[in-house]
Formats: sequence, structure tokens, C-alpha cells
Amino acid sequence: MSTTSTGASPPAAPTFEVEDELRGHGARVVAGMDEVGRGAWAGPLLVCAAVPGVGDPPAGLTDSKRLTPKRRRELAARLEPWVAEHAFGWSEAAEIDEVGMTEALRRAARRALDGLTRPPDAVILDGRHDFIGRPWRVRTQVKGDLTCVSVAAAAVLAKVRRDAFMATLDADHPGYGFDRASGYPSPAHRATLAESGPTPYHRLSWSYLDALPRWKHLRRRRAAPATADEDEQLTLL
Repeated sequence: MSTTSTGASPPAAPTFEVEDELRGHGARVVAGMDEVGRGAWAGPLLVCAAVPGVGDPPAGLTDSKRLTPKRRRELAARLEPWVAEHAFGWSEAAEIDEVGMTEALRRAARRALDGLTRPPDAVILDGRHDFIGRPWRVRTQVKGDLTCVSVAAAAVLAKVRRDAFMATLDADHPGYGFDRASGYPSPAHRATLAESGPTPYHRLSWSYLDALPRWKHLRRRRAAPATADEDEQLTLL
């Protein structure tokens, strides 16, 4: 059963407060989880599960969005040997088109958890909603990437891994800014998309295609209507 905690004002740096609370209730192995790529127009959704290591985390750990790309890469290089274990789960654009964002999140999260050597006794999930489900014991934590060490570590590792993957696509698909904006709707991405159309890595069920006269015929429609959660991307238009 999931629980949610909003907490008071976020601390300056993430702590082990939530992890220690869960351990106090019998969870021997606690994993933090976060996702990246949810609002992108192109590229996969990626979820990272990270089990914190022994002792203090590397200095400077915080919400990955507060770090420059260079700082994130440097921090990830120090996090990888510090965490006890971490694993990634992916959901590609075609799968997101087929099943919707909520189910894609669930699948990617479960793939990440399945990639860990030992299933965690509890999972701290950033945000308000438990998209993983049973049998996992999930603690949702608003601003978890800012307040919880394990979630912050997962967020940094996820962001660096996905950014690196998106950068590899830039040579074959120049102009979209995959190496800079990682599939999010930057001005360069919008302009190239309008001129050249979507790549095989674009999400074709998303409404941005409706605004592109030359390419809107490629829009995929799913049989089931999207939920408000799945249509979060509409706010980016």
C-alpha cells in the first residue's frame, strides 16, 4: 500500500530521513526511483532505481534539474561507484504510443526494479502517484529528488544516461538538437520537425503533430482515450 508525504520546506541537500524511516519499519533494502523523458517529444522514457551506498553521498548531490549538464556528468561519475546498486528501465517511443504514458511508466519502473540483484523491500518514488503498483511497497515523496538521497541519486543517473543516449542520435538526425535538448521541444527541434518531420524516435501519438500540416497524417490514435496524466505533454505545446 502506498503512502504519500509532502513534508515541510525542502532542505538544502537531500538526506536519509525517509530511507531511515522505512528501515525503521523493517525495510532492509530501500531503493529510490526517478524518471526522465516524460515530457520529451522524442526519445525513450527512462527510469532509474538506485540503492544508496554506505556513508555520505558525493558532495553536491541535489535535484538534477538544478545542475548544469557538466556538473551532472561529474556527479554521476562519482555516484556510480558510491551507490550499492542501480539499474535502468526503458520504454521506447513506439511503446509509449501503444500503451500510453501511465502504463509505459509502470513498465519502465518494473524493468528497472527487475534489473536490481536483490528486490528492494521498499521503493521511494518521486512525486505524488504510485505508478508501479503491487507487490512493491512504494512510498511516494513529493520533491523526492530534492529531499531523499536515493531518489536524487536515481534522478542524476537517469538524466545523464538518457542525455548520453540522445546525443548518439544527433549524427543520424541532425537539426533536432538531440545532443542539446534531448528530445524536448526546443526552438531548433520545432523548426526541424516542421520541415523534415518526425524521426523513428518521435512519439507519434502526441498532439504536437496536429500543429504540423505536412505531418499530422502520421498522428497515431490509441483505441483507449488518454487520461489527464497521459496528456501532461499537452501543456508543453
